[in-house]
Amino acid sequence: MSDPNLSSFLWSVADLLRGDYKQSDYGKVILPFTVLRRLDCVLAPTKTAVLEELKLRKKSGVNPDQFLARKTGVGFYNASPLDMKTLMGDADNIAANLRKYVEAFSPAVRDIFERFEFHTQIDRLEKAGLLYLVTEKFANIDLHPKVVSNAQMGAVFEELIRKFAELSNETAGEHFTPREVIRLMVNLVFEEDDAALGQPGVVRSIYDPTAGTGGMLSVANEHLTEHNPGARLVMFGQELNPESYAICKADMLIKGASVENIIFGNTLSNDGLPDKRFDYMLSNPPFGVEWKKIEKEVRAEAEQHGFNGRFGPGLPRVSDGSLLFLMHLLSKMRAAKDGGCRFGIVLNGSPLFTGGAGSGESEIRRYVLENDLVEAIIALPTDMFYNTGISTYVWIVSNRKAATRKGKVQLIDASSFWQKMRMSLGSKRKELSAEHIEDITKIFGSGRKLTRAGAPISRIFKNADFGYRTITVERPTRDPDGDVVIATKGKGKCYQARRMMRLRSRPLMPITAATTQRAGGRGGDAHRRRAHRRPPPRMSMMASLRRTRWWSAPSVLKHFEPRTGEGRASRGAVGSRRGRRAHGTAERVGVERGRRGVVVRCVSWGGECVVDAGRTRGSGRARAQTGASGRAVRSRNEE
Repeated sequence: MSDPNLSSFLWSVADLLRGDYKQSDYGKVILPFTVLRRLDCVLAPTKTAVLEELKLRKKSGVNPDQFLARKTGVGFYNASPLDMKTLMGDADNIAANLRKYVEAFSPAVRDIFERFEFHTQIDRLEKAGLLYLVTEKFANIDLHPKVVSNAQMGAVFEELIRKFAELSNETAGEHFTPREVIRLMVNLVFEEDDAALGQPGVVRSIYDPTAGTGGMLSVANEHLTEHNPGARLVMFGQELNPESYAICKADMLIKGASVENIIFGNTLSNDGLPDKRFDYMLSNPPFGVEWKKIEKEVRAEAEQHGFNGRFGPGLPRVSDGSLLFLMHLLSKMRAAKDGGCRFGIVLNGSPLFTGGAGSGESEIRRYVLENDLVEAIIALPTDMFYNTGISTYVWIVSNRKAATRKGKVQLIDASSFWQKMRMSLGSKRKELSAEHIEDITKIFGSGRKLTRAGAPISRIFKNADFGYRTITVERPTRDPDGDVVIATKGKGKCYQARRMMRLRSRPLMPITAATTQRAGGRGGDAHRRRAHRRPPPRMSMMASLRRTRWWSAPSVLKHFEPRTGEGRASRGAVGSRRGRRAHGTAERVGVERGRRGVVVRCVSWGGECVVDAGRTRGSGRARAQTGASGRAVRSRNEE
């Protein structure tokens, strides 16, 4: 957690800005000044030595950049004799001196303040008569790493950004992830690698395509350093938001990391690290954000490169780009022959069930399942994020599964693993304790089925259990004599009206279930009531049976032990949006006066699917569409 006194102090600067700045613009002043003071404090101990080195190198006529950076020991420098304390000595020239001071930083630091558009804020503050007051406010606080650690500083930045995001109504989850969620993800991706990461001098790479302020990279680095001080984690990232990018880059500078590995720009439309592959990856992409602005570039890459690019499996709907980030991470995985890769990504519930068979979302899920890439999906508690209270899930994806995990997916229901926060922060009311994180990590590491107090916590499923097929059975329109109507123009209102009257007068016989399984919300009686509803007028033209949803992790977790029995009908072949699932054989029979009917028998992935279009006169037509499995469906018409 951040230091509340420090956060309050920094936020108090807003009192000076009130009236001259909109609330949503406070961050444009507070964030760059906080970074400036932090860098100023880091360089203070070596200020005199740097100035002496600068004089020496100028006399020699050589470029002093490398020598000055080496002198500071942190990879960056400031060649000006000014600092924030001495700036206070000349109130009349505060604007000009502050610009000179910022321009005297090394190029990497100057880029940070360019992203903040700091010179624009200097002009605006000067015109409002606030520049000296704001600079004085920050000059009187010590932000040296010995006083405020990197972890504390990162938490302060994130809390400030959260407040600014609330004031400007930013998109949920756009900026950063709570630290305890990051620690959980880091534990999960490093799990089972203790032996390899414990070797002296080991070097690994980690990547975050939505780096934000660098929280995930920082926590991963701290975790590995704590586990093995001799290990080195090379951090890479890309960030779209200029302010978040600037903070991330400043944090990397202070830690001595290579800032060239932090790229500015849109990850999906302009991959800043196209040829890089990584050992570990972490990401928290924006929830439910449309990608219409970059649709042209994404579709062009998908069409031109296919599976040789990033988006070969398919494209999700434009309203939610979460699965685009999943595919981007898949393309960044180090090959299994070179050691493989494991990554964790935070997603909302939409990628779990959105899209029917044949849709882009279904094809993406089918790709990761058929290639045996999903290790586990962990359901987190609600109210865990600062800007949204929706349900979230951590996907653990790997191309180097252990032998015991091959062909399987572990589902963990961690929705009850939380403790109430003393004080809510935005939408965040719950948090994971250290004990919760350790418990979830052990459950994942065991890879076993687990039940506590009668409630399922962990379940193991075969990849094939998540497949299903969509089957549509159509019958032609027939005249009163039962013959197929051919080349009829118009809607045939009179005939349809008569047909509807006949259908209304015909009672429907009950649906029977030879072998079914119940695995979801409503019981067999509810399904029977639905079955007895009278068909709409066009039912004589097309009778269809649709299976259009995938599986829903929360519902699946609640119904691991399906029951079987006569008279219980199941809605889905293997799943639906509400998590209804059926294993084995499901049989549905609808009968009109015992003569016309549709029989559909579906067997789970790998089995057959037989369609009986009825034994009426004329021709029957059956159409089968593959779902997540992609395997051929065997259909049969019987006349």
